[in-house]
Amino acid sequence: MRRIGARLLAFAVVIAAAITPAVAEQVDVELVLAADGSGSIDDDELALQRRGYAEAVTSRDVLDVIRGGLIGKIALAYVEWGGPGSQHVIVDWMVIEDETSAQAFADALVSRPRAAVGYNSISAAIDFSVGLIESNAYEGLKMVIDVSGDGPNIGGRPVQFARDDAVAKGITINGLVIAGPGGVVRRVANEPLDEHYRRDVIGGPGAFVMTVERTDAFPTVVRRKMVLEIADGGTTVRQ
Repeated sequence: MRRIGARLLAFAVVIAAAITPAVAEQVDVELVLAADGSGSIDDDELALQRRGYAEAVTSRDVLDVIRGGLIGKIALAYVEWGGPGSQHVIVDWMVIEDETSAQAFADALVSRPRAAVGYNSISAAIDFSVGLIESNAYEGLKMVIDVSGDGPNIGGRPVQFARDDAVAKGITINGLVIAGPGGVVRRVANEPLDEHYRRDVIGGPGAFVMTVERTDAFPTVVRRKMVLEIADGGTTVRQ
């Protein structure tokens, strides 16, 4: 009888463990870097983007602002996106809290092959990034999606709908507009692309847009952008 009782108790413990949800790891920010990997971005530009983000993640400025948070660490994922059916996790969620974890993320980022195809579904990129945030194992004091691109939303549902749904879930969306050759910002319906991002893409507390007008400025702009996203607030900035 004692053996049966012990077995029943052990079984109950196993069942309780199985149905008890895991406790989410606390971080200051859950941040998805959603970078344009569409057909308008050639291999050299894609490599430039990845190196820029890799340099930013490992920079002293970014690491200092991470360490200065209430918890002292963030959860970071990197996505590249193209058409409506082409969103790809290049580096899955990693906790960044020191030089070692930042370098591991950077090494993974620059070594992975490109995957995205098609053209410019920013809305699908936002929806995909929201899903990553909702399904991860972290609980951030804030949640941010960082969308970068060189063109407007083309495929998928209207980007304003995706933006509004994300903001309703407490997620902030920021934008990074990439200029074309000669630093010329693409125009959409006779207005600069950054205005399209400002009106239709970004949203949530402290949301902002930055613009990269020169390729050599990309790492600097990305670093500044990440510092603002990890710290509180942020205003519209143009480089």
